[in-house]
Amino acid sequence: MFGRSRIDTKTPDQIAVMRRAGLVVGQTLQLLAQTVRPGMTTLQLDELAEEHILGSGATPSFKGVPGYRHTLCTSVNQEVVHGIPGGRVLTEGDLLSIDCGAIVDGWHGDAAISVIVGGREAGRPEDLALIDATEDSMWAGIAALAVGQPLYAVGAAVEDSITAAGERDEREYGIVEDYVGHGIGTEMHEDPQVPNYRVRDKGPTVRSGVTVAIEPMVTLGTADTHVLEDEWTVVTTDGSRAAHWENSVAVTDEGLWVLTSLDGGQARLEAAGAAYAPLA
Repeated sequence: MFGRSRIDTKTPDQIAVMRRAGLVVGQTLQLLAQTVRPGMTTLQLDELAEEHILGSGATPSFKGVPGYRHTLCTSVNQEVVHGIPGGRVLTEGDLLSIDCGAIVDGWHGDAAISVIVGGREAGRPEDLALIDATEDSMWAGIAALAVGQPLYAVGAAVEDSITAAGERDEREYGIVEDYVGHGIGTEMHEDPQVPNYRVRDKGPTVRSGVTVAIEPMVTLGTADTHVLEDEWTVVTTDGSRAAHWENSVAVTDEGLWVLTSLDGGQARLEAAGAAYAPLA
């Protein structure tokens, strides 16, 4: 499933442009997290995101995907990824995952967050635990990135983090295997793929200038999913809720720069003992 292909690298100047795209994405997701409330539709969120991205001098990435017409993917409750914005009215306590991409001068940023509609105080305890476990696993995967290390150490770190969270929360989380992270640059999805779970293969060796998107998807049930008749929306087969977190990351000899995080990932990287190394 995963090849040992060589990973393309980017120059510091190219990574700097990707940071500009990443900031647009990060700021858009922050705006949506602050704005979403019960009674809004997912299409209203999509329209707000498009307005903000265009107003920032960027272009929505997802509209460049053949057959897709929206700026966001909005996945609610049992929807894992690729939910299509529309007339669905969000209700208090819904678990909403928002995936967003933007292009600046031909370079992409891509990130996702999961939130509770109505705020964390409106969330079920198990949903809050799922959101936090998924976000923590993303950061564990990011912190495993380093020059000279095997790329698939990311998936092992994600899985170990989820396993530890399951033991702590006294539940068994499902790590979705059908959808994985990826390289990113002048295309939103580039080689190589980056699994969110341990695999036998070590994968290609990480080099300075590598840019990848790390994006675990985790459920409150099994990892089994299927695609709805709209040919986009991925849902859990058992109807359990799911969370999705993603960041685009640049790796250099000095350390990591999380291109879609507003602080560049500094706080979470330092907490994990990983080197924070912005290029500017």
